[in-house]
Amino acid sequence: MMYILFSIGNDRYALDSSHVVEVVPRVDLWQVPKAPAYVAGLFRYRGRLVPVLDLCQLMQGQPCPVRLSTRILLVHSPDNDGTSHLLGLMVERVTDTLTSHDVTFAPSGISADDAPYLGDVATDEHGMIHRLRVESLLPAPMRVALLSQPGKQKPWPKQLS
Repeated sequence: MMYILFSIGNDRYALDSSHVVEVVPRVDLWQVPKAPAYVAGLFRYRGRLVPVLDLCQLMQGQPCPVRLSTRILLVHSPDNDGTSHLLGLMVERVTDTLTSHDVTFAPSGISADDAPYLGDVATDEHGMIHRLRVESLLPAPMRVALLSQPGKQKPWPKQLS
């Protein structure tokens, strides 16, 4: 299995490459009024509007810095029913990959109710790596608001805006 490595602040994360559709440069985004701060905006990808989450904002409360290595990872975000939606994840320092031969992920023994997207961890010569769980990035109300089909958009959930 191959993983895309990226950073948020000083922390490193891995994303299973089977979720990744494409890695694109940071682009200008259309802002979404009244959206939570971690919703960076929307952009058009091959004729479709794709919501983009700023994972730096979501995880550390600060927007991703503007760097040459800041990228948008376009991922398949699966629903419980198996439906997959395109979702953009803005992250820092997308510069490397690793394989399951390089590291072994294992449960950390610690779970964070407010961060269900953090999966198992691994270590290498540079320190710890968290595996990101794409399917757990969005709580159900935000998933409906961001990823519903055209003509079926819902308002932003009050508790998350």
